[in-house]
Amino acid sequence: MNTSLDFSSKDFDRLLTAGIDLVKNKFHGLEKQKAYSDFPQSEIESWFDEELPQSGEDFEKVLSQVKEKILDVATNNLGPHMYAYVMAGGNQVSLIAELLAATINQNVGKWHLAPGISEIEKRVVAWSGQLIGFTGNGGVLVSGGSAANQAGLTVARNIFFEKNNIRRKGLFGIKPFTVYASTEVHNCVDKSLELLGIGTDHLRKVACLPDFTIDLKALESQIIEDIKNGFSPFCLIGTAGTVNTGAIDNLDELAAIAKRFELWFHVDGAYGGLAASLDHLNPHYAGIEKADSVAIDFHKWLYQPFEAGCLLVKEWDILRRSYFKKASYLDTELEGDKSRTDFNEHYFQLSRNAKALKIWMSIKVYGIDLLKQMIQKDLDLTEYLIELIDESNDFQLISSSSLAIACFRYVGSENEESKIQEFNQKLVPALEKDGRVFITGTSLNGKFVLRACLINHRKTQKTTAFLLTVIRDVALQMD
Repeated sequence: MNTSLDFSSKDFDRLLTAGIDLVKNKFHGLEKQKAYSDFPQSEIESWFDEELPQSGEDFEKVLSQVKEKILDVATNNLGPHMYAYVMAGGNQVSLIAELLAATINQNVGKWHLAPGISEIEKRVVAWSGQLIGFTGNGGVLVSGGSAANQAGLTVARNIFFEKNNIRRKGLFGIKPFTVYASTEVHNCVDKSLELLGIGTDHLRKVACLPDFTIDLKALESQIIEDIKNGFSPFCLIGTAGTVNTGAIDNLDELAAIAKRFELWFHVDGAYGGLAASLDHLNPHYAGIEKADSVAIDFHKWLYQPFEAGCLLVKEWDILRRSYFKKASYLDTELEGDKSRTDFNEHYFQLSRNAKALKIWMSIKVYGIDLLKQMIQKDLDLTEYLIELIDESNDFQLISSSSLAIACFRYVGSENEESKIQEFNQKLVPALEKDGRVFITGTSLNGKFVLRACLINHRKTQKTTAFLLTVIRDVALQMD
């Protein structure tokens, strides 16, 4: 009877080799792999419908099940045919880094539990600000863009209303306060305001201009009206790359408005923030250095595996004032060195995995110049896709931006708007069933459109052209 969770050295080597072989096989023929495997939810559920195992099974048998039922049929973010949402496919250095991080199993909540990883996280935070031109020195790694925005709004609320002792007294007795963003703001902001007790009734979604950036005149009018009606405006959110179209708000003007009305200025750069590292795009981000907080997301444009978001703030003490809560079992008084940074004192989580290692290793191994070249390649391929759409007779471009998103429709020979709309809505599930490419849709100005996001360093002109080939092929079969 086995009385240990550890294998013998020989068996462990064999099992590691078997697992690594599966990893290596996933990279074989990526261009030929389907983007999506279409199985009904009920069928996938049935694969795993079993009673709680009381006795262990052979590792190879379980690994075979993982290969057949998970790896072989996984939605293929890894490959070049993923265009849905914002999926970057990861990189191989980070893949190895995740294995190493899991091996040492460090809790990056207290410094002395993860000394090297804690210092690496501080370095990644510093590099991040340098990359995007944010003039701050504090920050924390979180699960993704949504968590980074939630953390940013939490910090905004706790610091802005520090004089009201909001962390102890809560929102009771405080005049209703309002948050401002464009109608294109990410839905994590709605969720965050619900969780923070602010409520979405106090989120003012301001109309956009034709380029999908926030209307500054409408914004100022809304703030003035709210003040007149007895509200307390407190936070302005600028979006540096909307998820729908990649639009970048005028951050410089927003910073000026925030300063004029004494608002906290938060920038959601989860999708597009890291593209500020490109010299020719950097002017589009003017004003980001004036933000009080910025959310960015490494598993988008630094090609990291999930999870890898980040909140940046001006000073480390801002995070501590927002999150620190003394507990005897976490007391640092006996630890001697007061220069240590305990991340549990600067964020909500106590248990935190080593997100920083894969980011730090990626930057060290690839170098920022190569990573920036990959971002530029994504942008170039988006322009190539737009050219193909413009040159075609059966596709219609609806929107583009300076970032890697193009929204378009298949129109075929149809001229009637309602029929084009209905057809494209049916096209998305048909493409999912086909599985060769994976793309989703969205709504822009009342029009349903196909939305292609090109964030994957494995894409080429050939695979990009393949997207339209498949859409056309599936559409013709539907006619």
